Amino acid sequence: MIGKLSGRVDYKGDDHVLIDVRGVGYLVHVSERTLASLPGPGEAVALYTDMIVREDLMQLHGFTSLVEKEWFRLLMSIQGVGAKAATAILGTLGPDGVSRAIALGDWNAIKAAKGIGPKTAQRVTMELKDKAPTVMAMGAGQSVAQGLPDDGEVIEPAAPVAAPAMAPSHNAQPEALSALANLGYAPGEAASAVATALGDDPDLDTSGLIRAALKLLAPKG
Repeated sequence: MIGKLSGRVDYKGDDHVLIDVRGVGYLVHVSERTLASLPGPGEAVALYTDMIVREDLMQLHGFTSLVEKEWFRLLMSIQGVGAKAATAILGTLGPDGVSRAIALGDWNAIKAAKGIGPKTAQRVTMELKDKAPTVMAMGAGQSVAQGLPDDGEVIEPAAPVAAPAMAPSHNAQPEALSALANLGYAPGEAASAVATALGDDPDLDTSGLIRAALKLLAPKG
C-alpha cells in the first residue's frame, strides 16, 4: 500500500494531480483546497496518500498532512459518505475546520460541503464526535515536507499511522493546549479556555478538556 509519494508535479487537473516519481506517473485525487496549495508543473511535491481498491476501482487520494488523511479515512467510515463526499468536506473546511466542526457537533458546517445533506451531516458529527479530540491531539497537523528526496523514490511507511490512545488525566492540560495550538488558537486564549474548563471540572480527561475548551472559544451569538 502506497502511503506517501515524493516526486515532481507533471500536471494539475480539476480534482487531481499527476506526480512523476522517477519516470512513473501517479494520478492522485485531491481536494480543491489541497490542489490550490500544490506547486506548479516541474516543482517538487510530496503527499501522504491513501489507496482505495475495489473490483471496478483503484484510486490514490492525496493529503498534505496526516490529520487530513485520518479525517478522510474516518469520514469514509460513515454510511453514505464515499471518497467524493469526504473530499468535498475536507475541501470546504480543511482538516482543522473538520476537527472543530465535529468536536462541537456543528453539523451545519459539514452540510456546507457540496453534496452533503442535513441527515448525512448530522450522522457525521454524531458518529465521529468522540474521535475528534483524539485526531486533534495527534500533533500531526504539520504539512508534509514538499522537498524531493535525493533519489525521488516512493516512500511507504513501515506501519499504518494510528491515533495515540488518550493520555492519563495529568497529561490532559498540555495535550489540550497542543491541540488548540494546532488549530491556530493563540497561546493566551487557548490557556484561558483550558483553565476555565478545568476550573469547571478538574477531572476532565484530554478528550473532554479539548471539547470543553472549544465550546468556550466558539464565537458567541
